[in-house]
Amino acid sequence: MLDSWPCLRMLPAMNPLPRRTFLRQSLVTAASTVALTGRGFAAPSETLRAAVIGVGNRGMQLVKEAVKVPGLTVTWLVDPDETRARQATKIAPNAKVAQDLRNALDDKDVDVVIIAACNHWHCLAAIWACQAGKDVYVEKPLGHNLVEQRRLIEIAEATKRIVQVGTQQRSDRVQDEIRSFLHDDKELGEIQYIHANHYFLREPVAKIPGTLKIPAAVDYDLWCGPAERRDLHRKELHYDWHWDWNTGNGEMCNWGVHILDDVRNVGLADRVGLPKRLLTAAGRLTWDDAGETPNVQVAYYDTGSIPVIFDLTNLPIKPGSKAAPGYLGTRSGYTVHCEGGRYSGGRGGGGAFDKDGKRIRKFSGSGGEGHIGNFIKAVRERKRSILNADVVQGHYSSAWCELANIGYKTGSDYSREEALDINRSLPAWSELLDQANERLVAHGISLEDPAVAMSPVLEIDAESERFTGTMADKANAFLKTGYRKGFELPEA
Repeated sequence: MLDSWPCLRMLPAMNPLPRRTFLRQSLVTAASTVALTGRGFAAPSETLRAAVIGVGNRGMQLVKEAVKVPGLTVTWLVDPDETRARQATKIAPNAKVAQDLRNALDDKDVDVVIIAACNHWHCLAAIWACQAGKDVYVEKPLGHNLVEQRRLIEIAEATKRIVQVGTQQRSDRVQDEIRSFLHDDKELGEIQYIHANHYFLREPVAKIPGTLKIPAAVDYDLWCGPAERRDLHRKELHYDWHWDWNTGNGEMCNWGVHILDDVRNVGLADRVGLPKRLLTAAGRLTWDDAGETPNVQVAYYDTGSIPVIFDLTNLPIKPGSKAAPGYLGTRSGYTVHCEGGRYSGGRGGGGAFDKDGKRIRKFSGSGGEGHIGNFIKAVRERKRSILNADVVQGHYSSAWCELANIGYKTGSDYSREEALDINRSLPAWSELLDQANERLVAHGISLEDPAVAMSPVLEIDAESERFTGTMADKANAFLKTGYRKGFELPEA
């Protein structure tokens, strides 16, 4: 059987998916209404048992959501930090506590696994869960790199597992309304381009003299898992792993996944898997801290149809300010520019505006409540077609962000003229570059700062999910990371 998964909304192609992917998705869409069989499933009337892997901030939220789902009980709380796992028993008091996720995976009574560990653990934990006969809910980004994400898809198919990704906004029905408004009804005419942005203030990651002393309650070897075991020179172990390439993917793969998933789902109606080309410029600017990933990034995505541009910053509008920038009233979201106006919004909805800027319709939603419930419904009925955020769509949305990060890693000096070459006919792209530069000038630097790296125009073969053309060899080297002994990536 092909390693297939359903495409949620098969519509006339603007930028056709690769033939292999189209066949995969078409076959499963036809077959997904047939109940799948496997081991470890409870009958619809019975209680399903869940293990939650990683109970930090987001994991704790998921525990709270899970205990509210009818017919679902949390029986394991797993975290290398035993203190955090035990704190979560206040929400799920009857759950067993463990530091090693394999303890929970070995429990034949566990039906589903909910993963909110660090990014570098997402795919390996999900793969192990699939191999243990469990269905999986895994937080975004789907993984740490493209290769392991595709491997998870293949293994999930081979083991007939249902895998939902934590882009919870896809469970908000308002997205269907907005998509229909833009694509079916075409109330604003043809879409011309999409401007996505995330302006969110953060503080530098505090450096410390020497190395971080790992708390006694933390099994640091398990915490590192497949990633390199390194000495840390920051103040906090938890959360700040986001800004370390060894364990995280930066802001681009943090909030960027949510925003670009909205762009793909609503703005592009899920008609585009991977972009055809991209260009990005990014850097970690003004901060002398313990972080590595960019706090400023711009990107252009050539989808083969509707251009997508993206602008991200964690810096205020000027030094000492507490104000973040904005774009047409949106600080974290996307704007679909059309012939007859625009739609601007983000999580929970937004508004449609005519060419004069007058709001003509408001869209309001929940932001994605019931996402775990949607996953559990699909598990009970053994229907992948029920999933609002299946693993393939989660892979693509995560990959858009990971590809941009690879572009940064392969980059060299910024050149506005070279950046414009990817599309000189779109004034909004040059305007985005100028606005990003003006914000930096307020901080006494610019996009021409040596800390900024700009990629060449990188071409992507959607069939092989690899780079081709200029700098392809260098870029392809970043498609997969290393894995420590005992935590190797399984073969499909």
